[in-house]
Amino acid sequence: MPSTVVVGGFFGDEGKGKVIAYLALKDKPSIAVRGGVGPNAGHTFTIDGRRYKVRMLPSAVAYRECRLMIGAGVLIDPDVLLNEVREFGVLDKVVVDHQAGIIEERHKEMDRGGEHSRMIGTTGSGSGPANADRASRMLRLAKDVDSLARLTGDVSQLVNDALDRGEYVLIEGTQGTFLSLYHGTYPFVTSKDVTASAICSDVGIGPKRVDDVLVVFKAYVTRVGSGMLEDELDREEARRRGWLEVATVTGRERRAAPFNMKLAKRAVMLNSATQIAVTKLDVLFPECKHARAYEQLSNEAKRFIEGIEDELNLKVTLIGTGEEVYDIIDRREGSDEA
Repeated sequence: MPSTVVVGGFFGDEGKGKVIAYLALKDKPSIAVRGGVGPNAGHTFTIDGRRYKVRMLPSAVAYRECRLMIGAGVLIDPDVLLNEVREFGVLDKVVVDHQAGIIEERHKEMDRGGEHSRMIGTTGSGSGPANADRASRMLRLAKDVDSLARLTGDVSQLVNDALDRGEYVLIEGTQGTFLSLYHGTYPFVTSKDVTASAICSDVGIGPKRVDDVLVVFKAYVTRVGSGMLEDELDREEARRRGWLEVATVTGRERRAAPFNMKLAKRAVMLNSATQIAVTKLDVLFPECKHARAYEQLSNEAKRFIEGIEDELNLKVTLIGTGEEVYDIIDRREGSDEA
């Protein structure tokens, strides 16, 4: 079975949590492993009307049978992680790499203060200062924290061993391509790279071990905080269109703009995408809400999807049509809609 890396194509908030939860429930990976920065990004998914939020655990927690891992490149807030472990009852499923870095209270205090932090619109999670300490080789690691002793292990070894056995591994990225420290809208970016290659490094696998890179786009663009947003709508127009959203972690309103093909093309290039997912199609085309077959889409919605495929030269394999995790049209090879 293949390994799949899932990353965001815009500025985060693309709906990766729902996509990953769906893939976990549908494809049944033996391991789901999270890369990315840390608890500064939240993922959400909805099952049977109940909305779940995670900041540390992989969104594949929706599938109760897989092991849930966090790579060495991810920053850990022990309180956030342990609360999620208790909430979902997955103590026996979770492995945190022993070399993952630890966010301490002093990092959060630094992150919440200072003019520069306010300018770039930090989430206040402590991730930036913690990554600065890691670069200075001053950061505590998970293996140094007693409360995490039952959870720590060698994630990179476990993931590579699973791949050697032919098991399916789902690799979860966070945030979005243009929040990358290297490839994003600097300085309004996160504290490290979050493209697919970096996510693989976070969890300890080399590029030859990746079979698919799925880049997730929303049918429109949103971002939280400062920084470039081409063709940005004013707040009232965003509200009128139903595009006014609230961020999972900070509760701040997201700025909104129409789908940006130029950014999408660059995201496909930077991530070596093999597949595309488009979420929230139902917000643009309400008549398509809850559709689970391509034939159920309106002609206008089909033209929107086909326009993306033509421009990006890739198939849109997953189309989100509602909040529920199964409100997805699955057009992957071997699926009912292929």
